[in-house]
Amino acid sequence: MSPVNSPSLPFVRVNMAMSADGKIATSSRSIHTFGSPRDSRHLHELRAGADALLCGARTVEETGATMGNGGDEFTRARIASGLAPHPIRVVVSGSASFSPHAELWQHRFSPIHLWMSGSAPAHRAQTLGLLADHVFVSPGDTVDLHAGLVSLARDFHVRSVMVEGGGGLNDSLFQAGLVDELHLTWCPLIFGGALAPTLSDGAGTELLANAARFHLASCERAGDELFLVYRRGNAPHPNPLPTGPC
Repeated sequence: MSPVNSPSLPFVRVNMAMSADGKIATSSRSIHTFGSPRDSRHLHELRAGADALLCGARTVEETGATMGNGGDEFTRARIASGLAPHPIRVVVSGSASFSPHAELWQHRFSPIHLWMSGSAPAHRAQTLGLLADHVFVSPGDTVDLHAGLVSLARDFHVRSVMVEGGGGLNDSLFQAGLVDELHLTWCPLIFGGALAPTLSDGAGTELLANAARFHLASCERAGDELFLVYRRGNAPHPNPLPTGPC
């Protein structure tokens, strides 16, 4: 895997909360939100600086996410920074299986983009296409995430993207070398379960030499949680964070 480093791409930041045994939800997927109020605030602070949010369809459906900006405080922060009040919301659904009844569609405070593959069934693609503000169709059986990000930067002036899972989408981004920074909240819980989703599910890599490599940029302890920031070695960061011990 060769990291992608192109001025035509937005800065991509992944943010996830993880149990001490590496899970991002329970094996039943019934529990996704388990971090502290500090973790929730950190999420919205990061959203406040993003032009777009990127999330997998299954995660949006299972959590009932609306991908909002966190309220008036963060709206003001975004406007003060010269950003739109709410980020663009991008949902990845390669097979166009995202439910047309998902909660997200009921909240139209910012544009909703849908990324799907060219092999998605036509009837499902048509239904979702009528709901979405913009549809990106990637030729073939999978979604070309690199091309999608290029389109966001070129066509919608997106400079920064925050990714909020799930594990399959994260894995595809890591394997393609598209992640510049990882924000990880490490929580003092053990979920267990071979079927419980992890930070980076999917195909993964078989060789250590092909692993996505990052360095620790900062570490903060808040109560029993650790807030870690990892950065890709050659990632061009617009606002560097200080490096410090936990």
